[in-house]
Amino acid sequence: MLTLLIVIPILATIAVLLGAPARATSFGAALANLALTLAALLKYDRVAAGFQLESSCTILRDWDLKFFVGADGLSLLMLLLTAIVTVAAVWVTPVVEKMEKQFYACLLLISAGAVGAFASLDLFFFYAFHELALIPTFLLIGIWGSGERQAAAWKITIYLAVGSFILLLGLIGLYQSVPLAQRTFDIPKLQALARDGWINPAGANWIYLLLLIGFGILISLFPFHTWAPQAYASAPTPAAMLHAGVLKKFGLYGLLRVALPLLPQAAQHWTNLLLVLLIGNILYVGFATIAQKRLDVMLGYSSVMHMGYIFLGIAAFNSLGLSGAALLMFAHGLSIAALFAISGQLRQRTATLAFSDLGGLAKQMPVLGVMFGIAAFASIGLPGFANFASEILVFFGAFKNGTASPFSNYQITVALALWGVVISAVYMLRAYREVFWGELDERWNQLRDIGLARWPIVLLLGVLMLAGFFPQLFLNLLAPAVKGFLALK
Repeated sequence: MLTLLIVIPILATIAVLLGAPARATSFGAALANLALTLAALLKYDRVAAGFQLESSCTILRDWDLKFFVGADGLSLLMLLLTAIVTVAAVWVTPVVEKMEKQFYACLLLISAGAVGAFASLDLFFFYAFHELALIPTFLLIGIWGSGERQAAAWKITIYLAVGSFILLLGLIGLYQSVPLAQRTFDIPKLQALARDGWINPAGANWIYLLLLIGFGILISLFPFHTWAPQAYASAPTPAAMLHAGVLKKFGLYGLLRVALPLLPQAAQHWTNLLLVLLIGNILYVGFATIAQKRLDVMLGYSSVMHMGYIFLGIAAFNSLGLSGAALLMFAHGLSIAALFAISGQLRQRTATLAFSDLGGLAKQMPVLGVMFGIAAFASIGLPGFANFASEILVFFGAFKNGTASPFSNYQITVALALWGVVISAVYMLRAYREVFWGELDERWNQLRDIGLARWPIVLLLGVLMLAGFFPQLFLNLLAPAVKGFLALK
């Protein structure tokens, strides 16, 4: 079943390039993957927990290298996020004026790469599938982007190539830290070796630091964040939705799947460094977000800022924090995808996203205005949305770690991070006011409200509210995986 999730978008890519109807084929593949993902969720035995739905094929027996896929609760949640955002991204795509087949092929390859990375239980393919997804991302920005698309494409290429190289060094170091006779790319075997003490502690701190920096650059951890806002502002709408909503979660998933369970003591060694950097994400990038004068750039900075909350949950390294971080990965992916979809609809109708050019658009586009308001409230973290439930868990999980003294590093970090909620309310409500409220310029009198493109946004917002009102549905799925991470601590 998981292999099919990877194969379907790849086969659809080939079919599109050979002449099949691009939009219909891509949308059909996306719907098929969503149906398969829901089937996998229903088939997954939450009582037995652990990795299930496994399949494998040996590639190099001497190196124990194999194509090996499987899923636990965390993997399934990320696969569900990928499937939902892919459907919405393909659905919301406007008419592609040039090289339509290549455009949809790139979207499908991003989705296939993300699915492969989240489903892989082999370190080699875990890394390789992510690299597969990065190539079409660069192409989408450089060929079909807007504004300074060439500069944005080169910048994201250089940053993410450096991040991937540093990550590769860390993974090689991790592979070699196991005795020669025990070396393997198999992630469950590596977890078992870590539990039994087979991973050499010498150099573990530096291996974890390489993994943190490598994954961190891919996630836009401060101060390696500057590639993201410009790239998302220049990217076509579906590319921004897929990268900010799904592919950026690869780095966070990697920290949870690989770095924390295999090197728990090293993770605790670098906790203070991570706490400092994540405050940079929340406060420094938060203030930079307030200063932006374009909606697309503001959303790019907002996406970077919210990574700080997820890092805080990971740094907490307890049940509440890790559960909140995983749920926030899901919630943020949906909310930022919805906001970029709305931003794309505005750009398509007005040809500008500068706040100074807009205003009063709710009079002409009430449905789009309501949708933006709901997505903005979700991003801020209002009760009723998954963002609220997950951020509460992150804050309580991190604060709970401050038992040594009344003002531990964790508690100080939480106190500072809480200001991020205020900052996000300021920039998001300001954007809502600047775009949809106030006086309507005469040139916008003929604007049409959103039509059929509303339904993919409704899908994203509907799932956000489902997870907000019933977070236990998702937390119960995550609980065994989180318990397994903590068992290796």
